[in-house]
Amino acid sequence: MKETIQELSKEIYQDTVGIRRHLHANPELSYQEVKTGKYIANQLDSLGIDYEHGIAENGVVGLIKGKNPDKKVIALRADFDALPIIEANDVPYKSKVHGVMHACGHDAHTASLLGTARILNQIKNDFEGTVKLVHYLTKTGKVRSVNEKFLVQVGEIHSIPDGAEIFIKEGDRIVPGDIIAKWSGGGKKTTDIVQGLPRVSALFEVKN
Repeated sequence: MKETIQELSKEIYQDTVGIRRHLHANPELSYQEVKTGKYIANQLDSLGIDYEHGIAENGVVGLIKGKNPDKKVIALRADFDALPIIEANDVPYKSKVHGVMHACGHDAHTASLLGTARILNQIKNDFEGTVKLVHYLTKTGKVRSVNEKFLVQVGEIHSIPDGAEIFIKEGDRIVPGDIIAKWSGGGKKTTDIVQGLPRVSALFEVKN
């Protein structure tokens, strides 16, 4: 499977670069990611991947089921908001929105996750379990209130079971500690966000 993934990665490389450049040229600030959310949804739709759009307003979560989809669940996350910065770069895909720029790499995060979705969707008959593609709205500004809402809705819509925990498996982070969110209690979803959120995209594992 490793060789297959490597070959598919080469095949989709230029398309993924194109997605990143489109996003870079069309940035949106936190709480304003309407077009970005629609773009992500359209990309997943074109791949035939099931998804929910409009989670906490603009968030998107895709769903790829492999063999024995209930055996294990893995979630891959990317955030997609931009920053209030004037871009000085002189490139063809320079920001078209004055004073707004993808200066923190979220365009690359999102493009990478969409590329990953494309590969996983092609090999879904070769792996067991389910992959959730979490396209995450703002990580800046009012992080706690917005991201709590997003995480709760992800849990409700995509059946993250009560008592499940989401752990960071790799990637930098703002604060120490592994638990990002925990769902608990008789059918009602509650969240316990520990002081901060990951600084970069990370691989998450939902554990029962």
